[in-house]
Amino acid sequence: MRTPPSLLSLTIDSALLNLPSISDLSPLPDHILLDLFLKTLRAGKLNEKVLNLFVATGKDEVLSLIQSLNIRQTLTPVLPTSKFCLKISGVLPFL
Repeated sequence: MRTPPSLLSLTIDSALLNLPSISDLSPLPDHILLDLFLKTLRAGKLNEKVLNLFVATGKDEVLSLIQSLNIRQTLTPVLPTSKFCLKISGVLPFL
């Protein structure tokens, strides 16, 4: 007969399902945070917002795990505005 899940594992599973609506993970103890991060990876629910939640905790164990797995935040390029493009296009004929 299978043993029933613990209250902790049910809580982590519930947090995983509601992760997009959670705004701060820093109050969680390290071992729960690591378990939640690993379950997030296994479930394929790691996106930019969720990664930022884990990074924002500042916990060394989580940050080192993210680094060891070579997970990086994507950098959004800053695109020029239309005023900038107009200034550049006005300068180009003189070059």
